[in-house]
Amino acid sequence: MRHAEFREPRLVQVYDAECPWSREDDFFLAVVNETPGSRVLDLGCGTGRLALGLIAAGHEVTGVDPARASLEAARAKPSAERVTWIEGTSSILPAGSFDVAVMTSHVAQFFVGDIEWAGALSDLGRSLVPGGRLVFDSRDPQARRWERWNPVDSRRRIMLPDGRAVSAWTEVTAVQGGAVSFTHHYIFPDGERLMSTATLRFRTEELIRSSVEAAGFAIEAIYGGWNREPVGVGDGEFLVIARRS
Repeated sequence: MRHAEFREPRLVQVYDAECPWSREDDFFLAVVNETPGSRVLDLGCGTGRLALGLIAAGHEVTGVDPARASLEAARAKPSAERVTWIEGTSSILPAGSFDVAVMTSHVAQFFVGDIEWAGALSDLGRSLVPGGRLVFDSRDPQARRWERWNPVDSRRRIMLPDGRAVSAWTEVTAVQGGAVSFTHHYIFPDGERLMSTATLRFRTEELIRSSVEAAGFAIEAIYGGWNREPVGVGDGEFLVIARRS
């Protein structure tokens, strides 16, 4: 199934267990906290990890995601009733409703086509107030992160809350024109095997800058690592902070 780790309830549980709060969330929280008490859009909120952290920090949060199973997991968490959860895509965003918009966990890379990406940026710009900020992450293609997505380097054991362990690994199936397709494999203790397929777009810094600016944003900063290192000397990331013009 495509994007099954977000859509298949059994894999959503695995995803949630594999992706606890991390320094990546610390980065986004710190940037959002620069606008105290802000109205925040979390586009591609998934199971709600960051959205709930933002609520705890005193922000008003709306989490938007097209995957119902992920949203159901988010709604079941403590304090979830304080977040506005919406099933949908960027196309349903209300105009001028947010001070800050975030896309975390490399959600930006799921917009593979240039037209699709431009549309999402346009929707985000429309949803922000004048001067509102957009913050997102995208992997630097120079780091060639996908070369580690193979059955040897990516093999891992994921512990579920009930103590069971799921075996998982990833394999790349195609690399073409900046788009990398891959499959996640999962084996559950009862022997069930599930797969999730996806394609991510690895845009260069030049492409990110030009597309974001074309959508009416001014780039404030692009960092290469979670401690705000320069591009090329950090964690193989593009951490983009932009402001609606």
